[in-house]
Amino acid sequence: MPEMEDDKISTNDPQPEVNQTGDIIAAVTMWIRKAKENRKLVKALWTILVILASFISVIFVFVFVVYLVPGLQEVTSRQKAKFINDQEMKNDQNYKKQTSILARDIQRLSKKYASYTSGQSYIIINTTDNRFFLYRNKKLIREGFCSSGSYTMLKTEGEKKWIFKTPKGKYWILGKITSPVWRKPDWAFVEEGLPIPSANHSSRYEYGVLGDYAMSIGDGYLIHGTLYKRFLGMPVTHGCVRLNDEDLEAIYNTLSVGSKVYIF
Repeated sequence: MPEMEDDKISTNDPQPEVNQTGDIIAAVTMWIRKAKENRKLVKALWTILVILASFISVIFVFVFVVYLVPGLQEVTSRQKAKFINDQEMKNDQNYKKQTSILARDIQRLSKKYASYTSGQSYIIINTTDNRFFLYRNKKLIREGFCSSGSYTMLKTEGEKKWIFKTPKGKYWILGKITSPVWRKPDWAFVEEGLPIPSANHSSRYEYGVLGDYAMSIGDGYLIHGTLYKRFLGMPVTHGCVRLNDEDLEAIYNTLSVGSKVYIF
């Protein structure tokens, strides 16, 4: 009997190992099946990993461009920069000739700059940004927004046409007017779809639309006020330069007849 019991025990010993291996295989199979069933989860995890990697790459590039590149350039420039104080070169005739030419150019440009920026008050008008800059004694004393020509075209039924642009160049204040009255040109009636009246018809005269002051720069162009202050800073005029009331008064009181007007 003891021998039979030993035989029975030895026969059943490997069974737990087989069962354990089978459980592992079953668990792996089940996990794979679940993973396949949850493709959306896998896809979401993959998307998160891609976004995270992209974010890290952007940070790396930013740090490299902002910090490392300037640092490397500074180190390189320090290595390359050398102060030359060679007396032999300074005594060279070609060197003396070139420095003499440069000195004359500097003197000529300085005189030209002084002629453009005299002690007299002047104004600069930037038609690209629609801003003005008022100077007195070569110092900027006021700046702000203005409106300039719209660069639109108006045509009549015939061949006549007008392009509404502000002229560019160097001009002068030719006249100063208080409480100006606008004498409407032909294009004003064409623009409104009205018949063009005679030259001195009462409908040509309009009061209170140019502000309290106006300054003439020639060819019918004025620096004046406006009823449409919300459009300041934009190219909306028929060629004149418009300003708000406060800026117009300051400019009128600063500039005199003969003051320079630079428009670009």
